Amino acid sequence: MKVFKEEQRFTQTWLIILLSVSIIIPIVLIVKEYLEENSKMSTNEFLLTLGGIILSVSFIFFFKLTTRIDEKGIHYQFFPFHLSKKTVAWLEIKKAYVRTYEPISEYGGWGLKNLFWKKNGSAVNISGDIGIQLELSNGKKLLIGTQKENEAKRVLETYQSKIQ
Repeated sequence: MKVFKEEQRFTQTWLIILLSVSIIIPIVLIVKEYLEENSKMSTNEFLLTLGGIILSVSFIFFFKLTTRIDEKGIHYQFFPFHLSKKTVAWLEIKKAYVRTYEPISEYGGWGLKNLFWKKNGSAVNISGDIGIQLELSNGKKLLIGTQKENEAKRVLETYQSKIQ
């Protein structure tokens, strides 16, 4: 029995730089307002506002995509949107393979994507352009992003006999 496990988070350097730069201006403005001589901002308001800015920007780092492939099927969870693992049983899968995709043009970017790009199906991804493509028996499609292309291919080959 082969098992594939992967856990991904939004930890890309470009994202950290972008988020860091995007909070500099609001923080500078809040600090400037607080330090003004006639400021009506209390210390509590200042600390709550500063904390709110930092918390809202850092919220993205709580996101986590967990994927597991085993004898029962393919399990995935995109926390905090999925509070428990979603399972796609082998009997529900018509076709499963690893492929390269275009995150922006096919799905509108990264994250939990299934609102506007219905022709491509749904996607759950964190980064990169490699995914486990599932074509389901009910005609729907699901792409789960992966950073472990070769390992995912090997495990999917193991379970091809379980796919309808």
